[in-house]
This record gives sequence, structure tokens and C-alpha cells, in this order.
Amino acid sequence: MAKKKETDASVATKKSVTKKVPFEYLAPDAHDVYLAGDFNGWDVLATPMKRDKKGLWKASLTLAPGRYEYRFLADGLWESDPVCCDCVPNEFGSMNCVRIVE
Repeated sequence: MAKKKETDASVATKKSVTKKVPFEYLAPDAHDVYLAGDFNGWDVLATPMKRDKKGLWKASLTLAPGRYEYRFLADGLWESDPVCCDCVPNEFGSMNCVRIVE
């Protein structure tokens, strides 16, 4: 049986399924900041962020469309994203931030 050849349109659709999503956290005095959430199994070491000269920590992830809960871990303390408008309670009595990827 012959395999069906994919059209250019179907290949383009598959390539556009994911999107590069930036995350930023301002913490000029922090020594280490990590991004943890649904997208990395809440692994606190999986996504280290990089600090710029002004103390803005940045990371970009390639994510599929969907809803993701996340937080920052700055010098061992869980922190919420101050620019996030959508938060939900978590099992630890604090709030997780929510990012929707279209």
C-alpha cells in the first residue's frame, strides 16, 4: 500500500502547532531564577532563566496551544508572575499563574 504524500499546506500546519512563548520576571537582587510549570512537569531545575543587566530574568519555551500553570522559583522561594492576570489556587495554599497559548 502506498503512503499518502503530505501536501505543503498540511506540513505548514504541523510546523505551526507550537509557538515560542516568552516568560519574564523582574528580580534584580536574585541570584538564581527558574521557571516551573505544567510544561516541564514542575521540575524546578528544568528551565533556568537568564538575567539581563537590569535584573530582568528571561526564558522562552516552545509550547503547543493550551492552558499552562506556572510559577517562578527565585532564590529558593516560589513567586508569582506580577504581570499575570489569571491565577488559580494550588494545593499548597498559594496561587499558580495561568498562561493561555493560542
